[in-house]
Amino acid sequence: MIKRRLEEKIRGALQENASVALLGPRQVGKTTLALNVLSIDKTVYIDLENDLDRRKMDDFHSFYNKNSQKLVILDEIQKLPEIFSSIRGIIDQQRREGNRNGLFLFLGSASMDLLRQSGESLAGRIAYLELHPIDLLEYDNQNKEQLWTRGGFPESLLAQSDRQSINWRKNFIKTYLERDIQQISAKIPAETLGRFWTMIAHQQGGTINISELARGIDVSVTTANRYLDLMVDLLLVRRLRPFAFNTGKRLVKAPKVYVRDSGIAHALLNISDYDDLISHPVTGGSWEGFVIENLISVCPTHFNCYYYRTAQGAEIDLVIETGHNIVIAVEIKKSSSPTISKGFYIACDDIHASKKFVVYSGEDSFSMGNDITAISLKGMMELLLEMEK
Repeated sequence: MIKRRLEEKIRGALQENASVALLGPRQVGKTTLALNVLSIDKTVYIDLENDLDRRKMDDFHSFYNKNSQKLVILDEIQKLPEIFSSIRGIIDQQRREGNRNGLFLFLGSASMDLLRQSGESLAGRIAYLELHPIDLLEYDNQNKEQLWTRGGFPESLLAQSDRQSINWRKNFIKTYLERDIQQISAKIPAETLGRFWTMIAHQQGGTINISELARGIDVSVTTANRYLDLMVDLLLVRRLRPFAFNTGKRLVKAPKVYVRDSGIAHALLNISDYDDLISHPVTGGSWEGFVIENLISVCPTHFNCYYYRTAQGAEIDLVIETGHNIVIAVEIKKSSSPTISKGFYIACDDIHASKKFVVYSGEDSFSMGNDITAISLKGMMELLLEMEK
């Protein structure tokens, strides 16, 4: 079993907040992680997709009174939004009695409903955490290529063979398209949305042209934007915004898009193993997305991430704004012998980058001149983690 870094953060958040929401896509390991937070005799777990468990919620106050000494874990909380008003009353009552924190842990496989519903009822009473797929520091078996190829969903990553891994991922995609998304909106054709998802995978790391995507699946631009919003809200696609720094230059303003998990992107493209991956045209974009997701997974919550590109071609793959007047510029290279383009130097000057790094596929760190450091992905992740302390 892989130790998840977020486990200690959940414990800390429960000590400081009355309730905590743990967000992440399905099958990423939220339930397993939640049940590890406290011993079984100190928790009660309710799956709101289970009919029997849902019936227990008909009289929630009675249920809670019987379990008031335990941490109540409510899985797929977005399935029962009306429960938040009852939870708010319980939290406020417990506060008046001096028991302020560690009452509820909510699990949700989509951010959109959970954030809105809990935000309406539990403002000032809840903290949010996101569980990403397994990253390079958590995997820690030195097989970076396997993590990149299969992605970070536990069942895919730890499968006994590449065939089992890609079969799991294709079933995951099918289930999302034919069941989970249909529960949110039955008006979305599964086949059309599948083609849309695949088109994003083909453009991994590209700036999005929503009109082109709309034409590709024969829908309106408004509909295509709604599909993209849905995939972002389900934590399946990342929309990386441009860094809007006042440089006086004409900037590219369209967001870049990535299928967040590299293994899911590869399954959408029928890439079944590492040999197929390194010979595929999407290799560069896939590596870039893999690096960005791993780096974001260790960024403190107050860090903001962007990309930067001018109309003249000066570009930074990832800009990390720390909130302490530090702007980190990250160039991403698949090569084990990285070189730097003139555009990166210009872009770093444009945004007054405080620190400049080239994340490459090797393991050593070395200076590339002009205050630029070449560093491994693992090394860059460790550096970002240190900045949180």
